[in-house]
Amino acid sequence: MLLPKWDTKWSCLTSLLSEPYGKLVSRSTKHGRRRRQKGWRKAPWRSTFWIKEEWDFVAECRRKGVPQAEYCKNGFVDTSTRLLEKIERNSVSRQSARVKDRDKRRSPFVFELSGTQWKELPDSLKEQTHLKEWYIHSTLIQIIPTYIELFQAMKILDLPKNQITCLPAEIGRLKNLKELNVSFNHLKSIPPELGDCENLERLDCSGNLDLMDLPFELSNLKQVTFVDISANKFSSVPICVLRMCRLQWLDISSNNLSDLPQDIDRLEELQGFLLYKNKLTYLPQAMLNLKKLTLLVVSGDHLVEFPTALCDASTPLKFVSLVDNPIDKTGCQDTEDTVESEQDRQHFDKEFMKAYIEDLKEREAVPSYTTKVSFSLQL
Repeated sequence: MLLPKWDTKWSCLTSLLSEPYGKLVSRSTKHGRRRRQKGWRKAPWRSTFWIKEEWDFVAECRRKGVPQAEYCKNGFVDTSTRLLEKIERNSVSRQSARVKDRDKRRSPFVFELSGTQWKELPDSLKEQTHLKEWYIHSTLIQIIPTYIELFQAMKILDLPKNQITCLPAEIGRLKNLKELNVSFNHLKSIPPELGDCENLERLDCSGNLDLMDLPFELSNLKQVTFVDISANKFSSVPICVLRMCRLQWLDISSNNLSDLPQDIDRLEELQGFLLYKNKLTYLPQAMLNLKKLTLLVVSGDHLVEFPTALCDASTPLKFVSLVDNPIDKTGCQDTEDTVESEQDRQHFDKEFMKAYIEDLKEREAVPSYTTKVSFSLQL
């Protein structure tokens, strides 16, 4: 195996990573002697120094789990990228964020509850009307009490993975509410009074499985930027959603959509649109009018027609077509265990896609041919 020439500062280690370090030093020293014999002025130890520097760099990257693609560009190890410093900064940053989050959760204005031992909210909660945030998850609680209207300072209601069957109409009196997460519960409807929460910014109703529509009154929510209604039974995009003029992220995947409305371009601020696991056969031309759209995820199984400009390399749009292998549900009985397992599967699906999309966002300078991705997803 021949070593690469040392004319450039960066050397290729991909073919040498399996070699013991001693052999690398030995080979580079011999190579240095050849250079000296041919009139090269550089001392042999410099080649050895470069190999040692790169070897140490690669070893440190491996130890910290940095992918090889990050530090090996076109076959050359680039130690000038300051990659390790970046990793360290990100690590410190994440740790700091976790500390801040933990401190935030210890705030006297935050209420937390989890565990299957809870079948209803504690009686003492009614007296703590100063609370601004509720974080209740993975309990057996089915009902949110009507006294929730007393919590006028409430900003965040985070209630995922419980057994909630309905929301009280009194929730509409929480004028300061900004975030509502009722994902992976057992809701079949959303109260129209929620449309009175004029400051709401995020709405997550995903994974309830049987939710079929959103009330028209939610059209009043002009501050909403994020809506997730995936893993339900929507057959069309709700009219109220089309009237949310500031909407930036819409996830309506894993539903029963067969088409999109022709006025989908009313969502002028839309940046992310997730449509995979539906029954769409075409995408309307109006999609081209969504000038701020940067991510579109669809299922390619039934899709036979869409504007070709959507996957034009000159646009910033990442067009992703997934090929699904859905689990055959024939013969499944509608038992409680079946519902729970379906929710678990949908939750896993969402976590998988979340990781995949985060990876897409990080690849800002990907080649044009990778902006259209097709792969098989089998759960």
